Amino acid sequence: MSGASDSGQPPRVVIADDQTLVRGGFRLILTLAGIPVVAEAADGKEAIAATLKHRPDVVLMDIRMPIMDGLEAARRILESRPGQDTRVIMLTTFDLDQYVYAALAAGASGFLLKDVRPAELVAALRTVAAGDAVISPRVTRRLLEEYTRVLPLSASQMQERYPQLSALTEREREVLIAVARGLSNAEIAASLFVSEATVKSHVGRILAKLGLRDRVQVVVLAYEAGLIQPGAESAR
Repeated sequence: MSGASDSGQPPRVVIADDQTLVRGGFRLILTLAGIPVVAEAADGKEAIAATLKHRPDVVLMDIRMPIMDGLEAARRILESRPGQDTRVIMLTTFDLDQYVYAALAAGASGFLLKDVRPAELVAALRTVAAGDAVISPRVTRRLLEEYTRVLPLSASQMQERYPQLSALTEREREVLIAVARGLSNAEIAASLFVSEATVKSHVGRILAKLGLRDRVQVVVLAYEAGLIQPGAESAR
């Protein structure tokens, strides 16, 4: 990250949306909350250019934009070296937008509906800047169940497709599955009879070992690896 959460400074934001009124509304909300908007963009290409120039902490990215859509722009930003310290929140009009799953899989830290309340928008930006995600794992699970059809993998298939999972300890694997089921740190701690601080440490190590940005990507990987089946309430 650019250090906003560590230094106590508010996150620096780029707003990317093809509607001038939407950008203006978000800018006003953030400005009143003391969050600087360093640039605006009307399409995906402008969003990339603004991000690479200003190195914001967070990009609010509309999914559906002309010239280049937000999904492709987010993917290019997150795959670029200059964009590795930037988090992306996707904006959508529909809570089950067909592109949301692809955005999460590409590395976005979550999504917000465009009619989000001002206080929720501000809280979401601060949450993402601090390194977490802005949608609950339960909402992520609903999206994944809607848009993924995971076939059960054998142990050898799972190892071949997701070799990084072998780096996890048995306890870390338990925590990963609990996160994928939508449990909070407090709920995981209670179920494993450990402290929340211990769970937080486990989650941090899981993210580091798997090369993931946040809990949302943990959920995505768990579904893609077949550790959690759509509609299932427990791990295989």
